[in-house]
Amino acid sequence: MTPLRAIRTRGIIGHCTEIRPRVRLLAGMPVLDPIATWCQLAAVLGRDDLVAAGDHLLRAEFALADASALADAVAEHAGQRGARGLREAAALVRPRVESRRETHLRLFLLDCGFPEPESNVYLSLPVGKPRVRGDLVYIKYRVLVEYDGEQHRLDDVQFNRDAERLYDVRAAGWLVVTVRKGSSREWVRTAVDEALRSRGWFP
Repeated sequence: MTPLRAIRTRGIIGHCTEIRPRVRLLAGMPVLDPIATWCQLAAVLGRDDLVAAGDHLLRAEFALADASALADAVAEHAGQRGARGLREAAALVRPRVESRRETHLRLFLLDCGFPEPESNVYLSLPVGKPRVRGDLVYIKYRVLVEYDGEQHRLDDVQFNRDAERLYDVRAAGWLVVTVRKGSSREWVRTAVDEALRSRGWFP
């Protein structure tokens, strides 16, 4: 028998849906399918976090979903709570995104009116240089926007590797904008705007 309302108790907020949920076994326990979970999160998450969750589903190493499966799930969710936000988020989900912060930065750049950068693609460097993959890449303008998380600062090996990598990138003629956790939105907007305009981009 279907309950009259979603279960609510200490530490638990229940949700009702008219769609039969898809479940899978995890360590012998039935849990909600990752794509179904993402759809239901549309009722409680804002755009940026919902897109970040969708980006995570598309990460190849986890094999949780592909773009076609997400599109099918969005269509099935039509008419449900959060359906509009889900459609908007689905249009912004991208593969190869490796962190929530990268997603938020990419969406901020779009909100600023900048072109959409490609996520985690390899840069063109001179022959003989190690391959370098950038976070948010404007290939046409040879501008790289990097998100520098705390692990880059706290891990000496990672810090030195990043410094050498970005030296090669700059030497190859790329402009690099490094964004950190404490970077202000105004500074990021100005820095990316100046970098893109210097390479021929106009709004």
